[in-house]
Amino acid sequence: MKYVLLVSLSLLLAACGGGPKAPDWKLDSISLIERYKKAELKGQNKLAESHFEQSLAAVGSAARIEETARLHLTRCATRQASLSFEPCSGYLEYAKLGVSAEDETYHRFIGGQWDGLDAGKLPAQYRDFAANREPARNAGILQKIDDPLSRLVAASIAVMRKQADAATLQVAADAASDQGWRKPLLVYLKLQETQAGLKGDQAELEKLRARIKLVEDSL
Repeated sequence: MKYVLLVSLSLLLAACGGGPKAPDWKLDSISLIERYKKAELKGQNKLAESHFEQSLAAVGSAARIEETARLHLTRCATRQASLSFEPCSGYLEYAKLGVSAEDETYHRFIGGQWDGLDAGKLPAQYRDFAANREPARNAGILQKIDDPLSRLVAASIAVMRKQADAATLQVAADAASDQGWRKPLLVYLKLQETQAGLKGDQAELEKLRARIKLVEDSL
């Protein structure tokens, strides 16, 4: 998820350095997709969809197929951070018309289609996670991912692949809590609640239920 921010920064630096000015549609799209991600993760669903549609419209004004596919891919990854697993139909609609190898690799990565996956074509922050074959190391690897959204996306894949132990769930819950991202936080707290219930840990259950109520009340 970090690559959108990197593109945005490079565009701004080019403008400040007297280089060619980035077109308005591109700047608008980058700004709007960042707003989308924040609203989506905070559980502001209507606002999130509004920002996403506006971002699509900005790219659509330039008739850019690859960028449109990438926006849909970003949306799927952001929703998956809250463990919303669904076919990325918007991306697939445009992918058949031609997308980059990097975008297709990322699509396969978040979808758990790892057979023959070229980790070298993934954003750098995911490569160690994709190369790991020891689920017990997942939590440690996730902690080294600086970008909190990327950390949550990787955690979601661990959940999808049934490789998320207690430490992995804790890393994900902490990442969401640190950012005040209510949607993924609520999901992970409820997973931890289930886990505590299975262990019969009443003290932990009470604490988790109090935290869940705080998040639900804030919504």
